[in-house]
Amino acid sequence: MIARLVCGALQGIEAYKVELEIDYTKAGMPAFVMVGLAEGAVKEAKERVFTAIRACAFKLAPAKITVNLAPADRKKAGTAYDLPLAIGLLTASQNIHPSLNTEKIFFAAELSLNGTLRPVSGILPLALLARSLHMDAMIVARENAGEAGIVDGLTVYGLDTLTDVLDFICEKACFEPVRHKQGEECRSYDMDFSEVKGQEEAKLAIEIAAAGGHNLLFIGSPGSGKTMLAKRIPTILPSLTFEEALEVTTIYSVSNKLTAKGLVTARPFRSPHHTVSEIALIGGGSYPKPGEVSLAHRGVLFLDELPEFSRSSLEVLRQPLEDGFVSISRSAQSLTYPASCMLIAAMNPCPCGYYGDKKHECTCSSQQLARYRAKLSGPLLDRIDLHIEVPSVQFEDFHTDFKGKDSAGMKLRVENARKIQKERYKGTVCLTNADLSGAMLEKYCFLEQKERNFLGKAVDRLALSARSFTRILKVARTVADLEEQEKIAVSHIALAIQCRALDRTKKNQGGIA
Repeated sequence: MIARLVCGALQGIEAYKVELEIDYTKAGMPAFVMVGLAEGAVKEAKERVFTAIRACAFKLAPAKITVNLAPADRKKAGTAYDLPLAIGLLTASQNIHPSLNTEKIFFAAELSLNGTLRPVSGILPLALLARSLHMDAMIVARENAGEAGIVDGLTVYGLDTLTDVLDFICEKACFEPVRHKQGEECRSYDMDFSEVKGQEEAKLAIEIAAAGGHNLLFIGSPGSGKTMLAKRIPTILPSLTFEEALEVTTIYSVSNKLTAKGLVTARPFRSPHHTVSEIALIGGGSYPKPGEVSLAHRGVLFLDELPEFSRSSLEVLRQPLEDGFVSISRSAQSLTYPASCMLIAAMNPCPCGYYGDKKHECTCSSQQLARYRAKLSGPLLDRIDLHIEVPSVQFEDFHTDFKGKDSAGMKLRVENARKIQKERYKGTVCLTNADLSGAMLEKYCFLEQKERNFLGKAVDRLALSARSFTRILKVARTVADLEEQEKIAVSHIALAIQCRALDRTKKNQGGIA
């Protein structure tokens, strides 16, 4: 007898339909054959499934068993095929009555040797696939039920054992489906910008970056507060929309890094160490997984001590920063991962860290300064919209009663600017000013003659590249939005130029002033 079930496989962060066919015949020599480009974990399912079936008091007579995973020309990986394989074997061997409609139930779970259901990665995209296929129900391990329950319009059951699954199919027991839930409210942060003493100019730059979705580089001596500032950026970013939260949750689901049971509602903050490999940063590998830049999607990717990262690791970031996604091509397949994040980086002005510091003397030679700066390529720096110098905090700043900007006030201004951009770019692919390019840049960043002349002189004097020119326009547009101004003024352009410290000092052979 041939049994047929529907399951799914992952390609990138999306799932596609896989038809599981099992031919069970007692004629001929007993054998077990699996076809359909099954990877190692899928082939090993045989031992787990047969042992789990025996543990549930079912017997499979010796037979020639052929398992086909269609489409046969696409690789199948993971352990989510254990449960559908077990149900298919029991159906084909007539331990389950063939009249039971198992073809309209989507199964996804790993099996332990005693028949317990174990969670698997990528349940959310599999649940979205099950809904698109109009399946009657989806059965997963109880640990995966909250994740699958995010998907509205799909009946999900979180069960504990293979015996429970069989009781459900044979209607021997009743189980309550998982209620649809869109996750908990975003948690309150235990950090606030009001805790940062001084650094009001840096806070302004952060506010501009958050309002327009711009990339930002901090330049300052050790202890000036660069990391402290960066860690507080998520506190002023707008809350994730449901669609954005679904994107983030899907990425973390595929990566098996989902810790919460429901929807991810907090914007990601990823801070990889400078020893991170190219694959870990960008994604890929033998079994491709999203990298740090994709895990930071809709959030912040923080690279501390930027020049200490390998040159090759930094250069692979150029395409994602420009396009907002990662393309990984292999001989067998091509994958695309979303990577629309804010890059926040920090670096010292020199190898010793004290060039230009008023309290410490720099011990670096001009050659050391040049080599240090050369670790960062021009094309990479061009993709960073704001370069901000972060001076050392003065003693007086620690004991002043002056309360600078707090996260609540900054977030309010950022959200207001984002609302302006959302209304302006309604019906387009742009979400923030950082997304502008081509004709849209000319349309929404139009300059009057006075402003055009001012920017032209700045471009000539600073020898700016074409990409730097566009970055200044985008930042100026954001500054105007923060001030709720429709037109870009000279003051907005001047502030945008002021926020590009490396452009202003590139001719200084001594390094960063």
